[in-house]
Amino acid sequence: MQAKIYFGSSVATKAKSSERKSPFSGDVVSTAPVCDRDDAKKALKIAQEASKTAKASTLFQRCSWLLDVAQKLKENREDIAKTITDEVGKPIAFARVEVDRCIETVTLSAETMRTMHGETINTDAMASGKKTTAFFSRVPVGVVVAITPFNFPLNLIAHKLAPALVAGNAVVLKPTPEAPLTAYKFAKLFIESEFAIKDALSVVYGDAEVGSALIGSDIPRVVSFTGSVPVGNIITKSAGIKKVGLELGGNAATFIDKSADLNLAAQRCSLGAFVNSGQVCISLQRIYVDAEVYDEFAQKMAEETKKLKVGSPYEDDTFLGPLIDDDAAQRAMSWVENAIEEGAKPLLEPKREGRMFYPCVMADVRDDMAIVCEEVFAPIVSLVKVDSFDDALPRMNNSPYGLQFSVFTNSLKLMQRAIDELDAGGIVINDMPTLRFDIQPYGGVKLSGVGREGPRFAIEEMTEIKSVVIC
Repeated sequence: MQAKIYFGSSVATKAKSSERKSPFSGDVVSTAPVCDRDDAKKALKIAQEASKTAKASTLFQRCSWLLDVAQKLKENREDIAKTITDEVGKPIAFARVEVDRCIETVTLSAETMRTMHGETINTDAMASGKKTTAFFSRVPVGVVVAITPFNFPLNLIAHKLAPALVAGNAVVLKPTPEAPLTAYKFAKLFIESEFAIKDALSVVYGDAEVGSALIGSDIPRVVSFTGSVPVGNIITKSAGIKKVGLELGGNAATFIDKSADLNLAAQRCSLGAFVNSGQVCISLQRIYVDAEVYDEFAQKMAEETKKLKVGSPYEDDTFLGPLIDDDAAQRAMSWVENAIEEGAKPLLEPKREGRMFYPCVMADVRDDMAIVCEEVFAPIVSLVKVDSFDDALPRMNNSPYGLQFSVFTNSLKLMQRAIDELDAGGIVINDMPTLRFDIQPYGGVKLSGVGREGPRFAIEEMTEIKSVVIC
């Protein structure tokens, strides 16, 4: 990839570029332009002008646009999956799954927009009212800024681009610096589509300087960000009067009831804790286990974890590839070493080979240990022994995060209590809290964020309600 940048439909080059090296091999796999504040301002002005054309476009054109992109994704599935693996080290089998999910997200956005509508209002419902023709409709906000992370460098772009564009907005995308080529190839499908709205999508690369220019501008009406809590806090303070959607960190927990299917629970928990090397905001981090089944579950969890292959992300049967960089791998080992010093016991020997960090199950973990209090974002899961769900419930809720929780149980009463009393944006029954369907509303409470993703819910975030009364 040359150091190219999309300013709307035009492709420009930048004198300075940065290299992206594979987290697995260390080889250079892509390059990206080094953008600055002026590039961000230019992209925003192009989007501001293009938003007028986008607003005037037909829904048929916009839906056709997305469906054309979905078809091109199918045709380029293997190439884009390999690009994901090259840039972020995601095992190729899971990279293919991400492409497939992206296709679904784009398709769902088009299908959802076809049925999005306003409604009529009975203005004579109260004594102060009178008969009129009144209704509301949804209209595009204008310009959307989308900022995306490395862990799902394709599908998390889709969750922002597809709803924003199909709703009739223009978008400026700032993708993660760790996967510039993935973003470039995806954006190219939109920009070169025969149904494309001219200049409705721009892509700028960069870190704090570019992000600050995009967020602080008065041009965008929506900022949609997925990333860390500290950056989310900066965005909230800097954005001014505009809609801000934040999908931030998590500390996902589950409870294993004594009535649960322990084989199922162990199998699903090992997947939920270690998929994408734990680099998922809803990665399972805390497992609260009823004391009556704690030892049995711990053994089964260790056995399931041993089955997971760690190795080259280019092999079809690899489950865990490298962490994103050296700092992440060193941080993961520090989490484990500190927990051991505090009295926790690893059920599998902690092991690190460069950026490769082997899955780690920690037993005898206490609530005051940092390994369960903070987001680890690594393939580490902690087992905590509890007397009952009554014992587990306040511990699960005692977190600054509230993205997704789950319980494994065959008790209908306990299921209902979990749904009612767990403090999170999503509750899963008899599966891992890492479960996400792209059609569902997705987002958290507390420090886990503000707003919801999922095509229908993102479209609602990226449109305004216009009220009309005809007297």
